[in-house]
Amino acid sequence: MSALHFAVAVDFDSLYFTALTHPVFHFFCLQFRPDSFTFLFFFFFFFFLLPLLPALLLKKKNPTRFVFVAMGCSNSKPHDPSDFKVSPSGVASNSGTLNSRPTREGTSAITQPSTTFTAPTPSTNSLKSPQSGGSFTSQSSTAQATATRPMTPSATPTAMPPKPNLGAQIQQPQAVSPRAQPVQQRQASMPHIRTPQPPTPRTPEPPAAPNMYVALYDYDARTREDLSFVKGDKLKIINSSDGDWWQAQSLVSGKIGYIPSNYIAPIQGLAKEDWFHGRIKRQTAEKLLTTIGTVGTFLLRESESKPGDYSLSVNDGEQVKHYRIRILDNGGYFITGRSTFATLDELVEHYRRESDGLCVKLTDPCPPAEKPTIPDLAYNMKDQWEIPRSTIVLSRKLGAGQFGEVWEGTWNNVTKVAVKTLKPGSMAADDFLKEAAVMKTLRHPKLIQLYAVCTDGEPIYIITELMRHGSLLDYLHDKGRVLKVPQLVDMSAQVAQGMAYLESQNFIHRDLAARNILVGENNICKVADFGLARFISDTEYEAREGAKFPIKWTAPEAALYNRFSIKSDVWSFGILLTELITYGRIPYPAMTNVDVLHQVERGYRMPAPQGCPEQLYQVMLDCWKAKPEDRPTFESLAWRLEDFFMNTEASYAEASTVQ
Repeated sequence: MSALHFAVAVDFDSLYFTALTHPVFHFFCLQFRPDSFTFLFFFFFFFFLLPLLPALLLKKKNPTRFVFVAMGCSNSKPHDPSDFKVSPSGVASNSGTLNSRPTREGTSAITQPSTTFTAPTPSTNSLKSPQSGGSFTSQSSTAQATATRPMTPSATPTAMPPKPNLGAQIQQPQAVSPRAQPVQQRQASMPHIRTPQPPTPRTPEPPAAPNMYVALYDYDARTREDLSFVKGDKLKIINSSDGDWWQAQSLVSGKIGYIPSNYIAPIQGLAKEDWFHGRIKRQTAEKLLTTIGTVGTFLLRESESKPGDYSLSVNDGEQVKHYRIRILDNGGYFITGRSTFATLDELVEHYRRESDGLCVKLTDPCPPAEKPTIPDLAYNMKDQWEIPRSTIVLSRKLGAGQFGEVWEGTWNNVTKVAVKTLKPGSMAADDFLKEAAVMKTLRHPKLIQLYAVCTDGEPIYIITELMRHGSLLDYLHDKGRVLKVPQLVDMSAQVAQGMAYLESQNFIHRDLAARNILVGENNICKVADFGLARFISDTEYEAREGAKFPIKWTAPEAALYNRFSIKSDVWSFGILLTELITYGRIPYPAMTNVDVLHQVERGYRMPAPQGCPEQLYQVMLDCWKAKPEDRPTFESLAWRLEDFFMNTEASYAEASTVQ
């Protein structure tokens, strides 16, 4: 007798009872009223032969499935071996669907949720399974079997097996036969804990050649040796030995020429991104974002407090918030534990799609304040700064000063420049050329860049970079009247930065005032007209007899004793602060130059202008100390003004708390 026949014979009485209650079989009996022979034939066909056909088909694939289908207990959905698990006692289960207890003699008890078959005590008659080679113990035909199945909906329901503990350890099952496959473990479902997880690694892009760069700005060739390009063009660097001008080939046009090195960035890196501003101060980021004022405008910068880290600055419409970007140990970035990213590009793109805990969703990247200054008119002009007068065309008068006029002009019919014309006789050409040679070496973002000069006739031309809004004095009288105190203080900090550079180079300005500060886009200020400054090898410079200087801006020791130093420039800077806060009002109103000299010598100081913050007025008083050595340095003035409106208590916002 085969294992299949044994399994069917385990509970023949239960099958007979089931047949009588089966709806299809019951319908057949009521409809046709068969005799005994027909009844038996249909019974065996319906409950024995018909279920045997699919069992035979599955016999070779899965012995356990073979026995289960042969019993007539198959569901329409196939069972996967991973649905079963085996407890330490050897009982396999699938959450109440099937229990199989292999015994030492090989007896197996099979259980369904709605029908329970209990195997009797095994006898000594055992058979060899033709498939597995194992033994199955037969039972006597008189063995007792119990079956429990609900008769009607009102019958007492069968108790369901207890829900398995998903957190418990699942043991490996015991094999039913040497050829049986091991039962796979089902992983327990654990509650999700939001902790920073490493980002999914991306397929790395092939590294670009080290000499491949991308253009950050547009550039129009100024000479035949230069190369034109537009923002986004890819460039191959051929020669980078010159610090300011590199020889490159455009991958767009194929042409070769010289380009300014500060207009490009490596093709692989953050510098090429519009939203990356590099190593700028937090105050600078706030100024840039506040100037634009659009909600969601953002930038990413290198952290000041933690070198190597990054910070995200966002304008939420009311103020600028800063978020620290944290770095995972094994790579990747995150602001909150909700989301981690393999690159900063992915982080930015995610928060441009949704705020995800930030104050607002990111919108447009904040543009830089201005293009970087090109140090020379062109590549072939870097060592030749005396240019023919015929290459300069004056177009519009911008203003007039003590030493001459300022014009907007064009060099070589391409480049916009500012041209200062010196009054005839104001300075000897030879003396000026000596000064200009030194002036051209001064390079700082807050100083006007000297490009070239024309000394082959009168008047002498001084060619510098062009600032759109002209002098600070004119700007304050016109468009600058809408500026608020924080913006005015920021402009003064920029002037202090430029003067701090001159201080470090042992240069004095000697005519520091609002009329000699030029204004560009986004309220960028640069110190101009320091071409008349004198290079000093010692700490002081004594002016020649009869020299002219503006009394109301000049320190007492310079006005009375003709002695100038960087500390006399500090005094003048204090006067410039009053010009800023009063939108260009003349200092010491209603006082003559003679009155100013006498009153200041006796200790008089201008009172605080209307609307001037007390802290800012204290800076003015420090600049007006009687003893020059008691006055602050420009370096200290710069950081005092930079931090003037800084909130030190809440430098960075937490994304998890900002909604």
